[in-house]
Amino acid sequence: MKTTYLTTEELASRIKYDVRTIRNSLKDSVLLEGRHYIRPFGGRKILFLWEPIEKDMVQNSQQQLTIPMANGGVCHG
Repeated sequence: MKTTYLTTEELASRIKYDVRTIRNSLKDSVLLEGRHYIRPFGGRKILFLWEPIEKDMVQNSQQQLTIPMANGGVCHG
C-alpha cells in the first residue's frame, strides 16, 4: 500500500484549511498521532498520512447531525 506523506502546509493546501487551524485544533482533537500523522525518527517534525485522513474525512461527512461543543468535542443530535 502506498502512503503519501504531507507537511502541514501541503495538507492545508489539500483540505483548504489554514495551517494554524491544523496545528492548533485539528491536530489535538481530530487528527491522531500514529493514525493520521507521525513524527519520523522521534523528532519534532510532523508528517501527515494522506490516505487515512482522506478516508476519515469522507466517513465523518456522512455521519448524522453533530453539534460542536465548547471543549472541542461534539454532541450527536
